[in-house]
Amino acid sequence: MLKKQTNSNRSEKIASKVQTLVAEILQRNFSDDSLISGVSLVGAESHGGMQFVKLFFYVRANKDETQKRLDEITKMVRFELAKKIDQKYVPEIRFVYDDTLEKADRIEELLSNIDK
Repeated sequence: MLKKQTNSNRSEKIASKVQTLVAEILQRNFSDDSLISGVSLVGAESHGGMQFVKLFFYVRANKDETQKRLDEITKMVRFELAKKIDQKYVPEIRFVYDDTLEKADRIEELLSNIDK
């Protein structure tokens, strides 16, 4: 059981490191892109033995267009990530929209309507 926790912890560290590095790459290389400049990376999960990292992003507007643009630049971002990460293998990355704030707003709206 202890070994599984260690792997999980390592996986979390790698996901966090990838999130930080990708945020830096987006800021440095795509700051002039109006869609990408509004992106905030809000979380990361590692899957498949740390071969795959899902990066959760939030953006206030144009989430579909932003998702499309992020999908377009994923290979370039991964190439830049390979230069910076201190691992033998560079994980595949995927950007996924995080709708947590929208869900929280919806729950708050529903709860406020209960009183009425």
